[in-house]
Amino acid sequence: MDERKRDEQLRTQEMAGGPARSTQDLKNTAEHAERRQNEERWGRPHEGEPKAALFPDQERDQLRNRWNQIQSEFVDEPRHSVEEADGLVAQTIKRLAESFAGARTNLEGQWARGGDVSTEDLRVAFQRYRSFFDRLLAV
Repeated sequence: MDERKRDEQLRTQEMAGGPARSTQDLKNTAEHAERRQNEERWGRPHEGEPKAALFPDQERDQLRNRWNQIQSEFVDEPRHSVEEADGLVAQTIKRLAESFAGARTNLEGQWARGGDVSTEDLRVAFQRYRSFFDRLLAV
């Protein structure tokens, strides 16, 4: 990958605003301890509830195919594969954030026009947020 393209590529470190913390640091956070305590007390949240799709099927398949391609190139080009994997993760996170922002903008647009957003539309939106949030915490 030439230097210019590498500079233009989105990276996870830039999205996070600095270098990644170690796994041990993450395990020691108060949020992690609180989540573990709550899971022990109350069980995992929303068990058995179907997970909301984060991407349309076609987009999900394209992301999966790109990942498989990057992974298959690791043996011959490990450094390049790690750089590509980081870029794909960053692009996927960005796309996911754009998806949530778009859904929120649509709801806010209905509210701004004085439109009444149905409770069902809000329930579906909330379920999508909850499903995603639960998956983030389960990682």
